[in-house]
Amino acid sequence: MISHTGFLSLHDSGEASASHERVQRRLEEVSREVSGASIEHLHAILNDAERSAESKRDALSTQLMELFRLYKSRATFGLLYELNGQHLLQQVAGRLRRYQSKADPQDVLQEVFVNIYRYPQRFNAAREDAFRVWTATIVRNTVLKHLRSLSRSGRAEITIEDLPEPSGGEQGEPLRGAIESESEAECRRVYITYLHLYLSFYQMLSSREQRAIHLVEVEECSYRDAAAALEIKLENLKMVIFRARRKIHRSMRRVFEGLPHDLRPARVPRGDGRNPGLDSELIQANKDGVS
Repeated sequence: MISHTGFLSLHDSGEASASHERVQRRLEEVSREVSGASIEHLHAILNDAERSAESKRDALSTQLMELFRLYKSRATFGLLYELNGQHLLQQVAGRLRRYQSKADPQDVLQEVFVNIYRYPQRFNAAREDAFRVWTATIVRNTVLKHLRSLSRSGRAEITIEDLPEPSGGEQGEPLRGAIESESEAECRRVYITYLHLYLSFYQMLSSREQRAIHLVEVEECSYRDAAAALEIKLENLKMVIFRARRKIHRSMRRVFEGLPHDLRPARVPRGDGRNPGLDSELIQANKDGVS
């Protein structure tokens, strides 16, 4: 049986009194760090003679995790580690044996507690045994992730019953939910960057190009209606749209390649009286180097 001398045990009858006193001392440390919160309910749980050792650990751990979520107290997290390290270590070791892995259970256990430390905001203390249920999911995901990282192919063989089940609503897996949340935030950041660049280059187009793009892409007008609104021929509108888009897309591509963009703000063209609309636009486009 794998064990660790730094863990607390509430079910060992021979050391029940010593363990009880040790937890009491730890709770006093927690009280000093979270001075704005009452921990009398934690003492009540610990001193409840009708509770089993496992029930005490579950209830204490759930309330301690809630305190850690709210206050990020080091003493609270330390007591969580001491109370739950042993049984979580057994869970980790059991799963590693199941997959015939020679990975060190202690190393994986550290990853488990790192994940607990990183994602307290995903903890829900609605149930008394919430911490035990939540950490069982974290142990499972952490072991599978660890095994995949050790595999050259990037995958580990797992039994069918260990395949992740579709998660929904508030019952999603903690690690999967956190990863998806971080990916979503990164995606939004990149999308905002794209929009910012697009808007910057859009504002450098001529007023006719801007109006043409707005009619077609924002107001979703047909090319025929947009040409009528701009009072130009349909073929000319298509050329204006094509060149405006090419200016923006080429400039954005150059920026993402680490090069300076080559789009200069549009200047008011000097009409020659023959075609004050499209001809001046195409002349300006040629001057901007997009012909």
